[in-house]
Amino acid sequence: MNSKEEWARTRDRLVISLQTLGYPAGLGDMIAKHIGSPKGMERMISYLEQVRPDRIELIADEMVSIRSDIDRWREKKASEQANIAYNDLVNNNRIE
Repeated sequence: MNSKEEWARTRDRLVISLQTLGYPAGLGDMIAKHIGSPKGMERMISYLEQVRPDRIELIADEMVSIRSDIDRWREKKASEQANIAYNDLVNNNRIE
């Protein structure tokens, strides 16, 4: 399965989870776009199934939290790559 298919399949599961709680499908589409990754959407699905939030504010808070975690992880990975490149330059005497 390619990444677009995985993304669409996970979004559909997110929409169904929200509809089961009585929320409109459009909310699921918006959350999927904001979160942006299947793993993040899986986290949201787990939250919805376990917590069964009764207010949209709770769902929005969790969505923002998940997105923040994703952004933090991406920044960490970019920093690690930059550090690896810098160390390579230093260790191979490419910086004077």
